[in-house]
Amino acid sequence: MNSAKRIFPRLKATAEDNQVLFVTRLIAAIIVPILTIAFLMLYLLPKQSGILFAWPIKPSMTAMMLGAAYLGGAYYFTRVFLAKKWSRVKLGFLPVTAFASFLGIATILHWDKFTAGHPSFIMWAFLYIVLPFVLPVIWWLNRDADPQTLDTHDSYLPKNIERFFLVIGILLTFVSLILLIVPAVMISIWPWTISALTGRVLGAMFVLPGLVGIGIAQDKRWRSAQIILQSQIFSMGLILLAIVISRTDFDWAQLGAWVFALSFTLLFIALIAIYIMMTKRAR
Repeated sequence: MNSAKRIFPRLKATAEDNQVLFVTRLIAAIIVPILTIAFLMLYLLPKQSGILFAWPIKPSMTAMMLGAAYLGGAYYFTRVFLAKKWSRVKLGFLPVTAFASFLGIATILHWDKFTAGHPSFIMWAFLYIVLPFVLPVIWWLNRDADPQTLDTHDSYLPKNIERFFLVIGILLTFVSLILLIVPAVMISIWPWTISALTGRVLGAMFVLPGLVGIGIAQDKRWRSAQIILQSQIFSMGLILLAIVISRTDFDWAQLGAWVFALSFTLLFIALIAIYIMMTKRAR
């Protein structure tokens, strides 16, 4: 019986065993190299997106922002692959599902904008049609594993930090929905040039951290938030660097450019401060 269990991995988590299923690690292992390659294309070679990627992304800021999100995702799924406890990584799955769903919707609505037959587009279309269905199933198979208790060296978030994540999460999710549903509203006020397609793609990049914030506020445990927060801080740092590199893409005569840059900077600083404080508190 034990040998059979070793040969045939469990397909559903046992209640409160806090283990990451084999199928979850397998999906993570498949996703990581794809996201890493996409990062290399978009963040390091943004002006070559028309040649290398699924469609020409202009200007560079949009391409680099998507690349930053991809490398943050590659880090997160690497940690999923290596994780010993489901509770440490569970908060990322539903936000990533929303991210993939937004991009799937954008793909269907703007199919004619993509480079048909390009290997990157084939991979893009496959991912964002399949992942919105696969990731929730993976989450459901694992969900019973979380004992819902404090981990070793863990702590509950203070109420003010919990409220901070909730407010930021709701705000980012609201912005993401506007970008998805009525991108034209944002096109006229966005600090750099975007189209309906890139507006919806940006919506995906806002809904992910938005739902992460809401999830952290609901879960309340620091150890559950730690890894996905590392991923978000990593992505945000790359986005801030992209703002500097692609500063000529911004219309700095527009107030929105300064609001965008300052908001990201302050949020980045706040997240690092919270991370340091909670790490010390949980020792």
